[in-house]
Amino acid sequence: MGDAEQVVMKVVPRMEEIPAAAWDACANPGGEVPDVPFLSHAFLKALEESGSATARTGWAPHHLILEEPDGSLAGVVPMYMKSHSQGEYVFDYGWADAFERAGGNYYPKLQVSVPFTPATSRRILARPGLFQERTEDQLTAGMIELARQLEVSSVHLTFLPENQWTRLGELGFLQRTDQQFHWLNNGYETFDGFLDDLASRKRKNLRKERARALENGIEIEWVTGSDLTETHWDAFFEFYTDTGMRKWGSPYLTREFFSMIGETMADETLLIMAKREGRYIAGALNFVGSETLFGRNWGCIEHHPFLHFEVCYYQAIDFAITRGLKKVEAGAQGAHKLARGYLPTHTYSAHYIANPSFREAVEHYLEQERRHIDHDIAALSRHAPFRQSGDET
Repeated sequence: MGDAEQVVMKVVPRMEEIPAAAWDACANPGGEVPDVPFLSHAFLKALEESGSATARTGWAPHHLILEEPDGSLAGVVPMYMKSHSQGEYVFDYGWADAFERAGGNYYPKLQVSVPFTPATSRRILARPGLFQERTEDQLTAGMIELARQLEVSSVHLTFLPENQWTRLGELGFLQRTDQQFHWLNNGYETFDGFLDDLASRKRKNLRKERARALENGIEIEWVTGSDLTETHWDAFFEFYTDTGMRKWGSPYLTREFFSMIGETMADETLLIMAKREGRYIAGALNFVGSETLFGRNWGCIEHHPFLHFEVCYYQAIDFAITRGLKKVEAGAQGAHKLARGYLPTHTYSAHYIANPSFREAVEHYLEQERRHIDHDIAALSRHAPFRQSGDET
């Protein structure tokens, strides 16, 4: 990157207006398989063009790009103007209520994230190179300036990697933590190898759960790549809609979105489907990164004991071991994952709040919340299902 004075900051309202290769060179450099499929141009474009993440649904794209004099991109930020706090998984409803009761307007706000996707990844996407850190700082300054120009209450960067979270704290952003449960591959060659690492009682419980889940003639299929068809998406969308209606009132993702990713991201997409008597009855949508399997959505039209655990957690572990992946991120929340071998881990977010008095109040709250999260993770870790030295095998 040349002289900082020569670069140009722009806000782009549609992914379609940004060249895919230029975006992906910033978002997922260095390999045919992206580290994080959600950051890809194809994924974000599908969210917009399917009508899932648009101004109409409260996710108005305001993507920030830093352009070199030759027109190439030095860095990009996936950003949205939000008129609500749904689909983010880092909850600030209490903040919004307090600010508005005090006479302020919390919405609109700027949200730097992948819509509907609580998966950790870089949010300030600078192209690798000598000036990467400077590009990240310029993009950060650009977010704050845009917030000022648009007169919004705040800017929120959610599910950050720890290094970006630390840097944003140094630049004055408020720092927040939470927790998720991730499975780590300790060099396992088979699922039984993973089970061997568990305490005897936990191992027996998992085996019983897996056996119970597949009673009644239930079969499991892994569907990815060219094997994905519209028939699979029709079935999965039925599951997704049923679960979404019960959880949120209306599902976030449209049927068209699934067809789009099936067409443009088939090799990074995995459906784990359960079938009984020749009919699909449940399924889980996953995305495959270079090192991580990301579990996303689950749904079913028949309820069977432990089937959710089998499809979402155990089959994901099986797939990760088969593919040699290092980790499974199984989505937001869920302490029940601990007994299934998924360990508590910190997640990170950073927040710029324009109003000084409100900022101070939130800062005090976050100091207490971080201590609580640290304590909770430490306590949960003591109940991990893995064998301790000296335990019977």
